Amino acid sequence: MSKKITEIAAEIVTPILDELELELVDVEFKKEGPNWFLRIFIDSDSGVDLEDCGKVSEKLSEQMDKLDPIQQAYFLEVSSPGAERPLKKDADFKKSVGRNIHVTTYEPIDGEKAFEGVLQSFDGEAISIEVKIKTRKKVFTIPIDKVASARLAIIF
Repeated sequence: MSKKITEIAAEIVTPILDELELELVDVEFKKEGPNWFLRIFIDSDSGVDLEDCGKVSEKLSEQMDKLDPIQQAYFLEVSSPGAERPLKKDADFKKSVGRNIHVTTYEPIDGEKAFEGVLQSFDGEAISIEVKIKTRKKVFTIPIDKVASARLAIIF
């Protein structure tokens, strides 16, 4: 059920974001405790601020009230994905070449399922990530269909 709602919400919010020159990063529909939350994560090349989130929330709320695709009560949240934004689309990976990322895989690659390092390349089929292991560096090539999750990573 929640997947269908996320797809519907994405369809509804996309024209709003296009009009405001913003990008849809992700949509979540989750139950936390007794409450349901519809979360819309937005971004742009120059970042987003509270005003951007407010505009999207207001316009999306109007459309959701009109179309009423969600039967139960829910809270709508519109926000930035944060510094460790998820990488979901090909364009996300392309823009992140040279940056630190964290990747988990569905199955082990060279005996590992979690990788954190610098994204070296993305060719549409696989990513190459340079990981520091103690004093040496190793490059892992991970087929994109084996990536369970990927996000930017802040290294301290």
